[in-house]
Amino acid sequence: MSEHDTQPRAVAVGVLKGGFAKTTTAINLARELAHRNESALVIDLDDNGHMTQNLGFIEEYEAETNHVHEVLLEDGDVRDAIVSVVDGLDLLPAHQDLEDVQTQLKNAMGGSTRLNTRVVEPLLGDEYDYIVVDCPANQGKLNENALYATNNLIIPVRPETGYDSGIHNTVNRLVKEARQYFELDILAVVPSGLSQRLDQDRRDRALLEEINSMGIADSVVPNFCRISDEDWAAIDGGTYDGPLPGIRYRSAIDDANDAGLPLRDYDASCDQLSCYGELAAIVETGGVVREREVVA
Repeated sequence: MSEHDTQPRAVAVGVLKGGFAKTTTAINLARELAHRNESALVIDLDDNGHMTQNLGFIEEYEAETNHVHEVLLEDGDVRDAIVSVVDGLDLLPAHQDLEDVQTQLKNAMGGSTRLNTRVVEPLLGDEYDYIVVDCPANQGKLNENALYATNNLIIPVRPETGYDSGIHNTVNRLVKEARQYFELDILAVVPSGLSQRLDQDRRDRALLEEINSMGIADSVVPNFCRISDEDWAAIDGGTYDGPLPGIRYRSAIDDANDAGLPLRDYDASCDQLSCYGELAAIVETGGVVREREVVA
């Protein structure tokens, strides 16, 4: 088997900071996986429940019975809690009392492995080839469950204040600690919501310089935001004619969230869908397939 053979795979989308497009990345990644492979499951494990509520599943989020508690801590069947978002894309919704689940997982036998044994193992490869988990933006048992169950992580980031600490905290406090106990691969670091000029010393440029200068950049920075030294020279010289790197700001992405739909189902003509398509390909193959040699 080659390094990048397509196979069923689960992935967590997480970063230890809010407001970094984590939920937007998770839902549109899952939608592209469903579009390319006929089906996918997205799990909302974030206690704020933004994905669940944005997609219109308020009743499930506020239900008297906590379905996540039943699945992870009792003998509930996860299939009874799954709902359909659009054709091919299903959702395991969050519940407003996820914090209570997290508290009880601390005292449960195998409290960090319940998502794997109760959800991912029974479904991955049989009912879904791809499972995406939207993680909470803080450390805890829910995050541990997501990382242990998937063994793969995509880190979203936006050019907001504190982006550098968000990346470093996620790597140092989440990834490195997890790797002491189980395997965890970073599949991609994904900049979103970029809109500023790159030929000036602004936050968009600083973010792209930061992720492209990482020692692991060639294995975790997708093609749509990989920038070589030659690219920077062309940008500064005004001769760059390639596509603008990163997932760019588009009103359609925000409007899709407001409409409670994945981007593909709101505006299939949006040019940024190709970026989410590459993320889906990264999950399918388990890593970035570099389109060109990059000297950076």
